[in-house]
Amino acid sequence: MKFIDRTKVTVKAGDGGNGKSAFRREKFVPKGGPSGGDGGKGANIVFIVDRNINTLLDFRYNRKFVGKNGGNGDIKNQFGKNAPDLLIKVPAGTIIKDEDTGAVLADLTAENETALICSGGRGGRGNARFSNSANRAPTFAELGEPGESKNLLLELKVLADVGLIGYPSVGKSSLIAAVSAARPEIAEYHFTTLSPILGVVNVGPEQSFVMADIPGLIDGAAEGVGLGHDFLRHIERTKILIHVIDASGIEGRDPVDDFHKINKELGLYADKLTKMPQVIAANKVDLPQAQENLPRLIALAKQEKMALFPISAATKQGLSDLIKHVYTMLLNYTAVPETEDSVKLYDVTKDTADEVKISRDMTGDFVVSGKAIEKLVAMTNFANDEALRRFQYIWRMKQIDNKLKQKGIKEGDTVHIGAMEFEFKE
Repeated sequence: MKFIDRTKVTVKAGDGGNGKSAFRREKFVPKGGPSGGDGGKGANIVFIVDRNINTLLDFRYNRKFVGKNGGNGDIKNQFGKNAPDLLIKVPAGTIIKDEDTGAVLADLTAENETALICSGGRGGRGNARFSNSANRAPTFAELGEPGESKNLLLELKVLADVGLIGYPSVGKSSLIAAVSAARPEIAEYHFTTLSPILGVVNVGPEQSFVMADIPGLIDGAAEGVGLGHDFLRHIERTKILIHVIDASGIEGRDPVDDFHKINKELGLYADKLTKMPQVIAANKVDLPQAQENLPRLIALAKQEKMALFPISAATKQGLSDLIKHVYTMLLNYTAVPETEDSVKLYDVTKDTADEVKISRDMTGDFVVSGKAIEKLVAMTNFANDEALRRFQYIWRMKQIDNKLKQKGIKEGDTVHIGAMEFEFKE
């Protein structure tokens, strides 16, 4: 199965149902009055974590999600039906971003955790809601409020207890294949692993942890060279790192130099990565060349205050001691407090609801924008004279005419509000 860890989707919440304009007409009930019911609320778009999903593969071909609209109001003050929320299942570790603004909308990590991304539209009010002492028989009702829509970027950061880091071809894939049931492709050429591989490592009865074999690093990865950020972002969610080093140096690289270069790339990407607990796994010690480099690696581990385990993924030498030590570290693991920059964000700063802005587009037309005024336009039935008069009254109360004149509008100029366009007249 292909591992998909980044995709784009479009979501649209359901529109609210239209309100009803109706009057009560029954025998022996003279002047029954308005009895139009409200429309139902449109469906919200809600993302939820499902433990049975571990990639974003389902979004590769299904990239548009539209919630159901609320039911319309009816006679006799009958309300329209609210539409059920549209639940979109994602794997744990999914970050949801607004593609247009770049803002982080949600960071979902726990099972069954949810995030409301788009709110469904409010149902339009029926004419019974507008009855008062001054207007006992209103003939208009509101249209349903349009649901929110967003273009989203979904990004998956693998959730694993232990991550394997190191240069390509140092034996990370062989290591995870030797200690778990994972079966990654193993070959001598670089970049065999092009996507993260997860494996469950059993230590004993009811004792296990998840290990991730993540694509290899190269110099400049923090700037995006090679697999770059595609690799580095997956390390952020691990608790402990096993730094796999080719002790034999048969690739022509110096093992000690490899250690420092990899940690340098981690620090350039995110300083917190360098503070994560590390264990050094000196691999390929079954080769004669490894014995020459092993004393230097032992000195390096002592200098860095890290545990070092000479291992051979091919012969399984030393793997049992490595796995037991890592499991003990996990039992004693204390999470590093998140910095302010990495705190989850669930709400995006929005303009004040009543704020009205006047601007001009590329053609010179005037554009009136603002959450409240755009919502009013969308929910007004301009085919109804009484609804039109109500809109004009609110327009005057907000003094939008004066604001347009301050911007230099003249008789006959075009004004846009949401999807509506009209010609300005004194």
